[in-house]
Amino acid sequence: MNSQDLRNKFLNFFQKNGHKIIPSASLVPENDPTVLFTTAGMHPLVPFLLGEPHPLGTRLASVQKCIRTDDIDEVGDNCHHTFFEMLGNWSLGDYWKKEAICWSYEFLTKELNIDISRFAVSCFIGDQDAPKDDESAKIWLSLGIPQNKIAFLPKKDNWWGPAGQTGPCGPDTEMFFWTGKLPAPDNFQETHDDPSWVELWNDVFMQYNKQDEGRFVALKQKNVDTGMGLERTLAVLNGFDDNYRTELFTPIIEKIEELSGKKYTGNEKEFRIISDHIKAAVFAVNDGALPSNKAAGYIIRRLIRRAIVQANALEISENFTGKLAKIVFEIYKDTYKFAEDKIITELEKEETKFRKTLKAGLKLLTSKTELYGEDLFNLYQSYGLPIEIACEEARKQNILIKDDAVNQFKSLYEKHQELSRTASAGMFKGGLADAGEQTKRLHTAAHLMLAALRQVLGNHVLQKGSNITPERLRFDFSHPEKMTAEQIKQVEDLVNEQIKKNLPVDLKEMSLEDAKACGAMGVFESKYGEKVKVYSIGSFSNEICGGPHAARTGELGHFKIIKEESSSAGVRRIKAILE
Repeated sequence: MNSQDLRNKFLNFFQKNGHKIIPSASLVPENDPTVLFTTAGMHPLVPFLLGEPHPLGTRLASVQKCIRTDDIDEVGDNCHHTFFEMLGNWSLGDYWKKEAICWSYEFLTKELNIDISRFAVSCFIGDQDAPKDDESAKIWLSLGIPQNKIAFLPKKDNWWGPAGQTGPCGPDTEMFFWTGKLPAPDNFQETHDDPSWVELWNDVFMQYNKQDEGRFVALKQKNVDTGMGLERTLAVLNGFDDNYRTELFTPIIEKIEELSGKKYTGNEKEFRIISDHIKAAVFAVNDGALPSNKAAGYIIRRLIRRAIVQANALEISENFTGKLAKIVFEIYKDTYKFAEDKIITELEKEETKFRKTLKAGLKLLTSKTELYGEDLFNLYQSYGLPIEIACEEARKQNILIKDDAVNQFKSLYEKHQELSRTASAGMFKGGLADAGEQTKRLHTAAHLMLAALRQVLGNHVLQKGSNITPERLRFDFSHPEKMTAEQIKQVEDLVNEQIKKNLPVDLKEMSLEDAKACGAMGVFESKYGEKVKVYSIGSFSNEICGGPHAARTGELGHFKIIKEESSSAGVRRIKAILE
């Protein structure tokens, strides 16, 4: 079975069972500072999981592009990826455990014909936050799964979410397939940690909303959120114990073989890191995350640099990222559209720059007669040289690595990681994933502000991005020059005038064509489904948006712009608060 067959089978099965198909959201989340990338299919659906009505109803399914970097150091084995596609189906307060589990089982056994003797499941064992999930186990037993193939595991294994610091989450039941050469073991509880058990699918039962203080509060609307990794499932269906042997990777690997003159066998780790990281970078740049020194851009820069370091180890001395990008375009040409020239330009620009830095790092290394932990850390942090490459190069050049240098490096690296984590926790707290009252008010204020900006500055003003936390809104818009103090005051006055009128925030669901016809603002890309939600505020603002919003403008308080600055060429940025 190839990847397109699997995508189609999945979507057709759930469409047949009353689900509407939604397009993949961007890898760069809109209006959500809680994470850098879309990490799961549920991520773009958070407002709807918290109770906002979805224009397409209560049963949805999609194939979602995802990037996860929390286990970036695991990439290089046979099954980890930073970029992957997630097959998912959702119930927004509609069906519950029985339907979700029965459909999962039916799809795996009837549509994909998996060998049931190699199948096992896990359920949540329960703790102080939520009870043991006996309900799911009973459903599996009723489908004929024997008791010895059902394991009960703790939160670290059988709980999903929230995607950020707070938000919807709950216990899950996970489905596993035995990929070992010998028959599957009889007792799954005792053997669930065996790497030959590969997780295929995960049905999450979102019953809780994790709040700021760590409390788990029951959701008014119980949801089902499922996720099946396309790459992993494809490998299992084709009898591979290596995801990189599927058609989603083999053309990239063949190109690396051609460029390096080396074979995949014996160099698996380097080949896997290069092919995974360049693919992730291609998709991220396509969705607007350009290499830089901060946030999502920093992750993309890190991925490209890690790939270049591994290519260096394979003795690929010329620029290769653009060549591999072309292979990625070819693999996915029937599924996704790419801004090919932009992607190749960005990758090659980054590669050229980093190759100079890498060369300087290696030159610095070879100028030394011995290496301490601080030297190794400096080579890593300032020149992007991983410790294993630095040590390997040092041995080649007969440079002494001091006895405790590697441990010193690890200590400095851990401190650096902890600082990064602390910064991230502070930076990515809040946002639309929380859907708190203040966030809703600021989100509504952003609609009023866009309408006011267009009145004051002109109809060339379009939204270019926003980032909303409970404390403030940040809003990027197209405009060629700095706003004057008078223009800023005019915008503030227009917004506050609408707030004083206490206008209702009305929601209408309609087709995309009708939304365009009625003049609703929106970036008309593939991210919209066949039906959209249009929020109108009197005759002042009319905009396509997922929500959530305040019910009336009178709830907003006093609107104030605290900063207006340049964001990038032709794009200005406003920071504003509600007092």
